[in-house]
Amino acid sequence: MTVPQKSARRHTMPGFGLTMGYTVAYLGLIVLIPLAGLFFKTAGLGLEGFWRVVTSPRVLAALRLSFGAALAGAFINVIFGSLVAWVLVRYRFPARRIFDAAIDLPFALPTAVAGIALTALYAPNGWIGRLLEPHGIKVAYTPLGVIIACAFVGLPFVVRSVQPLLEEAERELEEAAASLGASRLQTVLRVLLPTVLPGMLAGFALAFARAAGEYGSIIFIAGNKPLVSEIAPLLITIKLEEYDYAGATAVAVAMLLLSLLLLLAINGLQVWSAGRQRRVA
Repeated sequence: MTVPQKSARRHTMPGFGLTMGYTVAYLGLIVLIPLAGLFFKTAGLGLEGFWRVVTSPRVLAALRLSFGAALAGAFINVIFGSLVAWVLVRYRFPARRIFDAAIDLPFALPTAVAGIALTALYAPNGWIGRLLEPHGIKVAYTPLGVIIACAFVGLPFVVRSVQPLLEEAERELEEAAASLGASRLQTVLRVLLPTVLPGMLAGFALAFARAAGEYGSIIFIAGNKPLVSEIAPLLITIKLEEYDYAGATAVAVAMLLLSLLLLLAINGLQVWSAGRQRRVA
């Protein structure tokens, strides 16, 4: 008589309990505890003190510039980053691999180096700035310079999010749409756009998140004029240098809450887009 043996599934990683414990501990040390300390320090101001700090004209101007420029840069990247991804996927041309690799430069380039380079280009005596100056267009040391810096740091996120979807898109659907009499615009809007829209939204969210908290690439080209071109991360640094720790954490909490609200809205759009695609399919 043979005794049945229990079949045990072997996993490469340890069981759920152990891995879950590691996950909670790691997230707690890296994310949750620092954020809890941020809120704890801000709580010392009280609700009235917190509101007084975040509604001061200088803080409001800095928050408006940081989030407004991050949103504008992300919108620019969604349009032009998607076009760049389209060219890299659908066309073959000399030095294509070099251009493809150059997309990732904002990832590897130190942010201070990027800020100095952008300032040198767009300053009134820079290569591009001197061409714009006669037309009354000032980029460096203005909010427009902040938007350009945000677009610079966020471009790779959109390109790398859209590129795989374009590579996997079935060209037979485009050919079928053309054979049925669809124009190029109709093919783009009804065949290609639904395919790449999740990637565009994901790239938009990543580009916005990166640009909203960017520091090194912006402070050089911004000019850092209070109420004009001063970003919120720089204002936090200034408050820390003045030993106003509670005020610095209050601005940081305001940035965190605004970022969470905007990212939740973007994630809601992603869920809506995915649900719409399933209904169409």
